Parts: sequence; structure tokens; C-alpha cells
Amino acid sequence: MNLNAKTKIEELLRRYPFLLDFFIGKSPHFKSLKNPVMRKTIGKVATLRRAAAMGGLELNPLLQEIAREIEDQTGTSVAITEDDVLEATGPLDDPQAREEVLKGIIKDLHQGEDMEVLKSRFKTLVAHVSPSEIAHMEQKLIEEGMLESEVKRLCDVHVAVFKEALEKHEIPGAPAGHPVHTFMLENRAAEKITTDIDQLFEKLGPEPNEKLFSDNRNDLLPLIDRLAEVHIHYLRKENQLFPLLEVHEISGPSQVMWAIHDDIRALIKKAREQSSRSPASESMATLKEAVSAIREMIYKEEHILFPMSLETLTENDWGQVKAGEQEIGYAWIEPESDWAPSAELEPVTTAGEEKIRLDTGFISRDLINLMLTHLPVDITFVDAEDRVAYYSQGKERIFPRSPAIIGRKVQRCHPPDSVHIVTKILDAFKDGSKDRAEFWLQLGDKFILIRYFAVRDANGAYNGCLEVSQDITQIRKIEGQKRLLDWELEI
Repeated sequence: MNLNAKTKIEELLRRYPFLLDFFIGKSPHFKSLKNPVMRKTIGKVATLRRAAAMGGLELNPLLQEIAREIEDQTGTSVAITEDDVLEATGPLDDPQAREEVLKGIIKDLHQGEDMEVLKSRFKTLVAHVSPSEIAHMEQKLIEEGMLESEVKRLCDVHVAVFKEALEKHEIPGAPAGHPVHTFMLENRAAEKITTDIDQLFEKLGPEPNEKLFSDNRNDLLPLIDRLAEVHIHYLRKENQLFPLLEVHEISGPSQVMWAIHDDIRALIKKAREQSSRSPASESMATLKEAVSAIREMIYKEEHILFPMSLETLTENDWGQVKAGEQEIGYAWIEPESDWAPSAELEPVTTAGEEKIRLDTGFISRDLINLMLTHLPVDITFVDAEDRVAYYSQGKERIFPRSPAIIGRKVQRCHPPDSVHIVTKILDAFKDGSKDRAEFWLQLGDKFILIRYFAVRDANGAYNGCLEVSQDITQIRKIEGQKRLLDWELEI
């Protein structure tokens, strides 16, 4: 057998199986070749030239070392020949092979490899990438053990590696009133606000004195307050779009984005507080960081999230995304038209019998719904599989809910930094060590009591968790007593 740059990995390993350990010893990127499926995907299309690029190795020394290894192991010498024709094949086309290469590039990035080297490897082996490929690649990395916090930490760098390829894709369009169209209208509004902030910063100069900053504070504070409305934009993504992506098994990238949303919210809040009391330089630095993060998020949305979502979600899915938007609201704008899916939405649940028999009587489905929506508390029920099965829709909810969360894992309905507490509570309910958990907090001028109850059947089997939230501001003020007959005095 002769060796040259066009020799296929799969052919080499079939003839000399011991070379598998040799390749793995040369670079960790070759560990994937242990998988028979990967040998048939990457191995069949990857030549030694590509293998060298994949592993960050020089081609000629690699050929010589392979030849020596074969001779040492078999006593047979192999010749290294010139490949007189350039490889006819272009970048890798096999989906699994491309995913492995992309994962390898990102893993090397997290280990400190030079970005220009990785960009070069990307151009050699992949050349182009779709938004969906990036989302699936990040999902796989998280499933294989890379922490979401680590993916989040270098999220902007990931985009930088693939930026040239991403910008070859057109920014998606959608009909007026479609959720993506509305999201993008909000992005244009956000860009206008960030531009206004930039212009004010130019007026202040790079290092403004405190008097100049104070004189312009009345112009800055309203801009910060307007910028804070981006929270609503993110809230719709978290509660309307992300749940439907999770149905299609895309959750990792969504959780990374949610964590960045929380960082942006915290930065805006900090900038607002600093603008009233801190030195000008501190307030401006925090606000500049928030503005930069918002712009980077807009890029990720329009070059990765929205194109990938349009490729993934069905017309019915988008109808469900649209259905709960009004309940959450919009940032800065209103949808341009009342878009609706071309087909009627498929029902999520089916109506039961007209009368439902309960332990202590009969009542209609409609009356049950009315009773639950008139309770002076917010109720959410999470089933035994940790999926949100129901929430009451009262006149004034304390915490936002929308139809898209039905069927969603409750852990995905909480910010990443509190998920571990939610899991601990549910585990304690399931193992029977706890039956309730209670918390209370000040929310603006309201005092909120939040209680979680384990729901068990007559045999003590865990059937789910009931969350009850209540505004007890006025209840805390109650003193003395008020009897039923006292009500007449108020008439």
C-alpha cells in the first residue's frame, strides 16, 4: 500500500487497525474514530490531508510517522507517494462528520487554541455552516458534559469563529405579525435606543466630569428606563419560543441564551442604580457593557436563533408561539398585523364530558375553569414527570405565564441559577421527606407568599406539585376581627 495525502482514514484503519491508537495518541480529535459509526462517516470521506487539518498536525511529518508505525508493527515498509492531483472533494458534506468537526473546533477554543488557527481549520474542513448546525452542535456539547455556563462564557467567541460563514446567510424574513417579524421590529427599536445612548456618550466624552454628567442625567435616565423594556422581548422568547424549541429537542442553546438575558437585565438594573449615585465613569462603563451585550444578542437572534427556529418549527408551532404573546406584551412596539397560521391550531388537550363527577358533587368543565380563575391566588400544577400541566389565569397574575409552558419541564421555566433549588424541592416531595416549601419576597410595593405543596393520592403516591402564589400585602395589615355581620355596615 502507498501513502499520500489522499489516502482515506477508513481504508487505512481497515488494513491496519492498530493505527487507531496511533491516531488517538497524536490528537484527542481522533477519539471519535473509536465509534464505528464515525469511522464510516468521517473515516470514509476524510483523507490524511483532512485528518492533519482536523488534528492540527503537519501533513508530511504525519505521513512519515504513519509509515514508520506500520513498519514497526508489521515489518512491512510502505512508500509515501506524491498526490499529483488536488483532491476533487470539497468541504465535508456528511452531517455527522461536520458535527464532529464543529464540536472539535469549539472544544479546542475552550481549551485556549488560537482563534485564527481554528478559523483556518473551519474553512478547510467545513467552509459553510447553517444556524441549525450551530444550535445542534452546542446542544450535543452540553449533552456530552460541557457545562451550560462554559458554553455561555464563550458564546460570543463561538459566533466570531463562524461569523464569516453566518453572514453569507440572509437574515430571515417573516410576514407582518408573525412572531419573528415582531421580534425583529423590537430589535430595530432596541438599536434606535442604543444609538441614542451612544450619541449621549459622545456628548459627554470618554471621561466626563461629574458636573457634565449630572447636567445630562435627566436625558440619560429615560434612555436607561426605555432600554430596560428589553426584558419583555426576552420574556417572550423564554416563555413562548424556547418551550416550542424544546419540543423539538433543542434546549441547550435556549438555556445559554436565557442566562445571558439575565446578565443583561442585571447590567441595566446596575446602570440605573449607578447613574443616580456612582461616579460617571462607573455608570457609563456598566451601561456600555449592557448596550454591547444587547447588540451581540440581536446578532445571535437574527443570524442563529431565528433562522434555526424558522427551519425547525411548524406552522402549528408558530401559531402556539403567537397565541400567548399578548398576555406577555411587547417591547416598544405593537405587531404590524394580526398574523395567524394558515391552518387551525391543533388542540393541545381535548374537552372532557359536560359534567365531571368529583368526590363531593358534579360540576361542568366551564364552571371548574371559572372557579379556578376567580381564586385570589395564582395556581400552577406540575405533574409527576415535572411537566407543567396547568396554570390558573386570573385577572392579575403575579408572575407571567403563557400557554407555551404547558408540557414544558418546570426546571426550564426557571432561570439557570435557581434550577438546582427547584430540583431539590421536587426530589424532597418525591422521596416523601417534605410535603411543602414556602417562600416570601418583596416585589415592588407588594409582599408575595409563594408555597409549593406535594400532591399525593389516597395511597400516598406522589402525583405532582402545586404552586400557589398570593399577594398578601393587605392580609399582613389585618388586625382585630371582622365578623360576617359587619359586612352589612359597609353597604
